[in-house]
Amino acid sequence: MDEESFKRQFLPLHPRLYRIAFTLTENSNDAEDILQELYCKLWDKRGELSHIENPEAFCVTLVKNLCFDFLRSAYNSKRGDIPEQMVITINDTPEKAVIRQDEVQQVGKMIETLPENQRMVIRLRGIEECSMEEIEEITGLSAVNIRVLLSRARKMIRAQLNKVTQYEQQRY
Repeated sequence: MDEESFKRQFLPLHPRLYRIAFTLTENSNDAEDILQELYCKLWDKRGELSHIENPEAFCVTLVKNLCFDFLRSAYNSKRGDIPEQMVITINDTPEKAVIRQDEVQQVGKMIETLPENQRMVIRLRGIEECSMEEIEEITGLSAVNIRVLLSRARKMIRAQLNKVTQYEQQRY
């Protein structure tokens, strides 16, 4: 496979592959590094790629495996990054904005305590807004399994939020 054929076949997949990598790593730099590694692997094996029936599915599987390898690495486990998100609506007062930011951070921490498979599907569905079909492709799980994992994850988060709310009501 020559360079132009390689670019025509694999570069259009970049946005989708990046979204998958970013969803799984939660870090744009890590996602870009993983995609760079993916392209290097593809380029090194370009002579064998003509035998692949579905290059897009192959790339999705490869990027998913690279992400899982990365997430299992000692480097990532030592980092302990927790993405912080802030949700503020236009009508929020500064007090409401602070309360909302605290709630979002609490939910983010609760998501981090979920089992890995629940954490992954809730991020894909709830944060990245992936379709069920996309989640099936990324995770390799069936739609039924994904729904069960989402239900369990939401139930656990709801229970934890109820505990926090009850505790705060008792304090005041």
